[in-house]
Amino acid sequence: MDCFITIDLGTGAVKVSAFNPHGKMLHAMKGSYPTFHTRPDWSEQDPEQIFITMLYVLKNFLNEKIHPKKYKVVSICFSAAMHSVMTTDRNGVPLGNAIVWSDNRAKQESQELRNTEFGNMLYNATGTPIHPMSPLSKITWIKNHDPERFRQAQKFLSIKTYIIQQLTGEYIIDHSLASATGLLNIHSLKWEEEALRFAGITPQQLPALVPVFYSTAKLRREYQSSLNLPAGVQIIAGSSDGCLATLGGGIRGEGKATITIEDSGAVRVMGKKVLKDDKQRFFNYLLTEDSYVSGGPTNNGGAVFEWYAKQFGVFKRAFDLDDSMETLMSDAAKVPAGSGGLIFLPYLQGERAPIWNADAKGVYFGLNIQHEQPHFARATIEGILYAVYSIGKTLEEHRVIESLCVNGRFASLPFWTQLIADIFNKPVSTKIDADSVAVGAFLLSAINTGIYKNLDEAAQTVQLPDTYKPKKSQHQIYKKHYAIFERLSYKLFDEFKAISALQQKKG
Repeated sequence: MDCFITIDLGTGAVKVSAFNPHGKMLHAMKGSYPTFHTRPDWSEQDPEQIFITMLYVLKNFLNEKIHPKKYKVVSICFSAAMHSVMTTDRNGVPLGNAIVWSDNRAKQESQELRNTEFGNMLYNATGTPIHPMSPLSKITWIKNHDPERFRQAQKFLSIKTYIIQQLTGEYIIDHSLASATGLLNIHSLKWEEEALRFAGITPQQLPALVPVFYSTAKLRREYQSSLNLPAGVQIIAGSSDGCLATLGGGIRGEGKATITIEDSGAVRVMGKKVLKDDKQRFFNYLLTEDSYVSGGPTNNGGAVFEWYAKQFGVFKRAFDLDDSMETLMSDAAKVPAGSGGLIFLPYLQGERAPIWNADAKGVYFGLNIQHEQPHFARATIEGILYAVYSIGKTLEEHRVIESLCVNGRFASLPFWTQLIADIFNKPVSTKIDADSVAVGAFLLSAINTGIYKNLDEAAQTVQLPDTYKPKKSQHQIYKKHYAIFERLSYKLFDEFKAISALQQKKG
């Protein structure tokens, strides 16, 4: 039987999945790798470690799950986290670690550019908000603060480009992932000359632009042999995790939005037009030439709850983080909505949409002597979801949203899903046993091989049987608490900046 492999290069782990031609997931396997925070605002990963981990997981997956059952691998389609930047020398060797999406070191570069006419022009051309997350800002930071690395850099790549190059020898980046760099003109599908000039680089230092369905690259012979794969297996460029999570959630057209919560989070819609926002609060990323995934990201999703569990959870079994988080959620469920007036601003890694403040910090507000551990656990989850709600609320200024689909490790947890329904006051659909990013990658593969005609037909095949209905009494409680959350998020801008300045001096 034919099977389709998908590889998702996520923030903290690589996940390899296999699907049959009908879209049923056959098997999946994961492998983790760390993120390094060596200085305030820095978030880096080792691209060679990611490649080795990916290769190890893929080989074990094929040997344990695919080859013994005589599945025929038709294609391998890639997805990846957005906004990573790494440099390689003239021999293709990485010059240090990759800078990933949560890195905020380019605050000054982005702040100086954001509120200018030139910055507004770049936003309208590229669809990417001006922020330290953007590879445009990151490359500019390297130019300004690491001139020797900038001088030696032959190529500026995403982690996914590097992985595909290691496997095939080709330097490529799909239009979708490129549209999240701040360097691609999403209207002409060419590198934006003004953005490149600002960053001080040339098109030759960037990978070749290709459609998401690009499948010309072939596995190097050594990997055909090592992985026991035929020369003809298609290596599909694929897309970004955000765009594929949207497609994999069946989101297409008016009335629907998707919420993803993994380490980070996002609220997204998909349509045929760019959402124009004068305040630069949204991204507009390409999936294909006539499909735009629009929305807003938060830096602070499940990673914040994991942080809370590591610091304050009880570990009945050593290093069992999942068990600790499950216990905390069980405790949180016993606390009434609103956490007894305890409100949490979850900005541990700065924040993107809708406040776009890299200096933002985490805050527990409203603390009184009656608050106990379960209040903190629930307030932490509510705060993460208030931040997600703030994105959806802003997005509704431009699009009608009648229902939601959730995906990702955290949003799909029943306790979190019901809270999302209550906070948003909308019905929420989910499929607990599905990975929407992997499903989206499969759908691209299926379109590429002719199983489906187009994105519309592929999206219509997604079935989400589990629906959570909002509890209006709970929503009224959350509505009042969210109003305080929103005011605090903006009132503390000056204090965020002041404490960030102190941390920078200390660092």
